[in-house]
Amino acid sequence: MGVTTSQRRSAHDDPPLPVSTPHAASATKRRWSSLTAICVALVVVAEIAFLARLDVAGKSLIVDSWVDFIRFAPARTKEDLGFQGLSGDKLSEDESCEAWLEREDAVVYSRDFSKQPVLVADASQEFKSCAVGCVFRYDEPEKADAAFGLKKAPKKVLRSMESAVYYAENNLEEARRRGYDVVMTTSLSSDVPVGYFSWSEYDIMAPVLPKTEKSLAAAFISNCAGNNFRLAALEALEKANVSIDSYGSCHRNRDGDVNKVEALKRYIFSLAFENSNEEDYVTEKFFQSLVAGTVPVVIGAPNIQEFAPARGSILHIKTLEDVASVAKTMQFLASNPAEFNNSLRWKYEGPSDSFKALLDMAAVHSSCRLCIHLATQIREKEETDPGLKQRPCKCTRGAETVYHVYVRERGGFEFKSVFLRSDKLTLEAFESAVLEKFMSAKHVPNWKKERPESIRGPDHDYRVYRIYPAGMTQRQALYTFRFGHDADLRAHIESRPCAQFEVIFV
Repeated sequence: MGVTTSQRRSAHDDPPLPVSTPHAASATKRRWSSLTAICVALVVVAEIAFLARLDVAGKSLIVDSWVDFIRFAPARTKEDLGFQGLSGDKLSEDESCEAWLEREDAVVYSRDFSKQPVLVADASQEFKSCAVGCVFRYDEPEKADAAFGLKKAPKKVLRSMESAVYYAENNLEEARRRGYDVVMTTSLSSDVPVGYFSWSEYDIMAPVLPKTEKSLAAAFISNCAGNNFRLAALEALEKANVSIDSYGSCHRNRDGDVNKVEALKRYIFSLAFENSNEEDYVTEKFFQSLVAGTVPVVIGAPNIQEFAPARGSILHIKTLEDVASVAKTMQFLASNPAEFNNSLRWKYEGPSDSFKALLDMAAVHSSCRLCIHLATQIREKEETDPGLKQRPCKCTRGAETVYHVYVRERGGFEFKSVFLRSDKLTLEAFESAVLEKFMSAKHVPNWKKERPESIRGPDHDYRVYRIYPAGMTQRQALYTFRFGHDADLRAHIESRPCAQFEVIFV
């Protein structure tokens, strides 16, 4: 939202009165007494004419005031019309609703983050650039905007990539109870998710190599005391005649001194068995399996299918009872090359949009996303300040209303203005307006430089995947939230003046 200075029209000075001389004083006095009676009569006539015109104008929807002309719909207030903000600036006949709203809805924020960046204490800076001014350094927590741990700071931040099964405070509700204001964990429901996935860390689209090992699957399990049934599942698979080469400390039958990913590339299947079954807790075991061009056999996150690059690309053992059926599927794929290759079709044709949207989130470093989260909260506090001038957020002319909303790309900070007309307030029109806005600004999505070249495309080749209200979690944005109908979008915008949204491009 930009910063603007309201322009007001200046009042015209009254014309100077005539100057009298001593010789003309008596004659002037007589003329003034005659003129006074005439002026009084003219004023009465003018008032009657004005009242008559006002009555007619009410029927024709035009009010002719002494100063200017303002259209209005019958039985509506000025607030309903959105024609006048508290600043007093009015919409002129030759000004568009869009230009007027852009000016009247602008907020002058007290903090310029380019000059006074967000400061996070007790951490080193691990990113090169960010959409908002952002500094990480070892400093006194009291002087910072936030600090890691429960130190005395305006915002206390928890950051961990460990499972809540082993570290109770990583549970979102428990973290809040302990006093953390911002939670950064592998959970997509946390304030700033910190997943194990990223395009830069894993060469997800690496080519598939020939499967030369005799055993069907490889396993790398070193924690033999995992808090789930993974070791029992490994034994059950072996009993079901699935041959497994085990490189880890548990059930080892192969030399573990190998490059894990290079070793996995020679197998049809990889046992991606996590040490706990927790939503969104998906570690390098899974993503390394994708890099290697194997079919991951997963024990872990109950929602692992949300992390799959394509339908049919992974196998999931939810309980021990699933082992027998999964074993049969493994044997079927191993003996039918065409079916196995179909499981890896995504390697050649590209992964699903949902997979790309998930990994694209990590294109913006989690530390930068923390700063964006903190800066957004700072601005939201100002926007809800009772002392802030009331913004109209909409403009009505006749039967048409123009709504002013704000949209930013996920991982970005500044919002762009988007205008929606009441007669085209649909989900399709909204997506089109957002895409046109960003395209016209020659916007390049923040993931363009991170994705593998084979699925990157030209800078200005992208489309809308999701639009959702700003402030939602990534779990909501990616998987659970949808505007079901056009009426839902209309209700949201009408009930939230100057509504803010985020968009995910793919």
